[in-house]
Amino acid sequence: MSDQPVIPSTPEVSSDDRLWALLNFVLTPLFPIITLLMEDKKNRPFLKYHTIPTLILGLAEMIVCGIISALLPLISCFTPLIVILNIIWGLKAYKGEYVEIPFITNFAKQQNWM
Repeated sequence: MSDQPVIPSTPEVSSDDRLWALLNFVLTPLFPIITLLMEDKKNRPFLKYHTIPTLILGLAEMIVCGIISALLPLISCFTPLIVILNIIWGLKAYKGEYVEIPFITNFAKQQNWM
């Protein structure tokens, strides 16, 4: 079995889809929630592939940053660096690539959430 993500067959990924995927990564967990509430967005295959994993990612980041800030205040000044990874993944999604977040994307697939 290859390590390549399973890419759903889509006729076209629009620039709007790519922009919303970028916003989902950069402004997580707020934008994934907004995407799930919008009927026209949540049914788009490219956005559907990215929305749930970015929501899980944002919630996990909030929990981890909160724990680090509470337990290790000196190191907490480095927690905003986590956003750099979100920007890198967001830019990949903006290029039209299907981004696979380690552990999270597979978890969402196993739960049939995407």
